[in-house]
Amino acid sequence: MKRIAFALILLLSYVSVSQAQPFSKLLPKTPGIVSYTLREKLGKDVPGTLDLIKSWGITDIEFSGLFGKTAPELRKLLDERGLHCSSYGVSYDAIDHKPDSILANAKALGVKYIRIGSIPHKGPATLEIMDKAIEVFNRFGKQAHDKGFMFCYHNHGFEFQPYENGTLFDYLVTKTNPDHVGYEMDVTWTFLPGQDPAKLLEKYPKRFRLMHLKDVKKGVPHSDKGGMTAEECVVMGTGQIDWPAVLKAARKSSVDHFYIEDESRIPEQQVPQSMAYLKSL
Repeated sequence: MKRIAFALILLLSYVSVSQAQPFSKLLPKTPGIVSYTLREKLGKDVPGTLDLIKSWGITDIEFSGLFGKTAPELRKLLDERGLHCSSYGVSYDAIDHKPDSILANAKALGVKYIRIGSIPHKGPATLEIMDKAIEVFNRFGKQAHDKGFMFCYHNHGFEFQPYENGTLFDYLVTKTNPDHVGYEMDVTWTFLPGQDPAKLLEKYPKRFRLMHLKDVKKGVPHSDKGGMTAEECVVMGTGQIDWPAVLKAARKSSVDHFYIEDESRIPEQQVPQSMAYLKSL
């Protein structure tokens, strides 16, 4: 009986250690996925698409919408599959004018983070745009914090206009309350405007909480548009991003969740390939 008990303890210890093993040397856990990657499938079949995501070994999802479901309905579908929504993406207008509704949905989904994808703009960032965003971010960030959430802003490229000794993105970061406002680094929309994602993580090691993992085809020129064609979004490791450098910097930062975002027309092929690349690092 003692031998059986001892063997059981060893087995449980092995399982515990195995589960604690990182996804790869550079990633602490299996990356999640952004719903935008499979937006067309989710728009037609939410349960089936969640099953596909689970089949890839992914359990962490950032939703950028509810895809025709209520937050409780979506939460039920996730729970039934052992999946989790850690970040809820909403619009700038929503956090500015409908905070109570957003916070209620976030609670129903069981998320830790609420994020927005960009600041409304028709051209390059301006000081006026940033000052308005700073007021909105600090206000909503406090509301979210008081309810147990962390608000994050996802950079989209246009924010890296030169300003004083840095950029308007630097201005945005330094003027927002670090206790209430975090950031989600989109690696491609950091790299294409001419920034070094790894160095930006080192510059603000405590501000980035989330990260979008997305690569861009070799030869695509630098731009601050925050957009590219479907063909220009390639399997991670085959494009221009220096992923080992980015992930090494991220490991030393406050990044809590990593999400694969594939904007190609063939995410069903590319996501597993990107997963395999990340696993190899």
